[in-house]
Amino acid sequence: MSYQESFINFLKYEKRYSPHTVTAYKKDLDRFVEFCTKMVGDFHVNKVDLKLMRSWVVDLMEHDMSPRSVSRKVTAVKSFYNYLLREKIVETNPAINVPLPKIRKKLPNFVEENNLHHLLDDDLFENGFRGSRDKLIVSLFYGTGVRLAELVNMKDQDFNTTEYLIRVLGKRNKERIVPYPREINKLLEEYVTNRDREIVNKSGFLFVTEKGEQVYSKLVYRVVKSNLAKVTSLEKKSPHVLRHTYATHLLNNGADLNAVKELLGHANLAATQVYTHTTFEKLQQSYKQAHPRGGKND
Repeated sequence: MSYQESFINFLKYEKRYSPHTVTAYKKDLDRFVEFCTKMVGDFHVNKVDLKLMRSWVVDLMEHDMSPRSVSRKVTAVKSFYNYLLREKIVETNPAINVPLPKIRKKLPNFVEENNLHHLLDDDLFENGFRGSRDKLIVSLFYGTGVRLAELVNMKDQDFNTTEYLIRVLGKRNKERIVPYPREINKLLEEYVTNRDREIVNKSGFLFVTEKGEQVYSKLVYRVVKSNLAKVTSLEKKSPHVLRHTYATHLLNNGADLNAVKELLGHANLAATQVYTHTTFEKLQQSYKQAHPRGGKND
């Protein structure tokens, strides 16, 4: 058995990686071995050095590989050599100091305010149980910025309808209290009335299917996607886009960055700062419109 096969078995049976991840590692490793064989003849793990690793990265870039894909492939080789180090087959990891192409951070997509107002204010949802449920789902994502899993696991008693607050159980079972728009109370009452009249809730959760079972992530994703498609041409239409939209609109309208961090349940400020790009764009636009010489150099 080759070292590569031993490594793949290690990922499968000891690390218990998913079949998809294992297949990706195997493909990346096979491509690396193929390149090394072409460059130095018979592949041997001890023949690989930093110079050969750099040549491989250059070769990948010349084949129009994206920086993200290149980084993933180098990570696969780095993991392979960490395994070989552990097994005392090699003494160094040649991939450890490989310079990688810079990955451009994707800016979060968000829906324009007027588009969401149109969706939520202009009777674009059907009547009855399903329509009231779906409208409440979209309204909560946009009105609170909760994650998909957080919404799926909401219960009726999580709402303080007097104070307009909701208890959210986030990552690592960390609880936070999030304010919500007053109009949610009306949507919540309408949905719960329809649900309790038409459905036997077997789940104990707020959001249920027509069979009374707890909604599942794919269903909620479909609800958001189909409804956002009515008002936006964004390629991605997901609950996470509504979370991005929530944060972006808050910051664009003057919310404090630290406050938004707490509302989103982020562990550190760096995760929240990705949203500030739109705030700066809005500030620049306001400056150009308001300053006597703001638009002179356009």
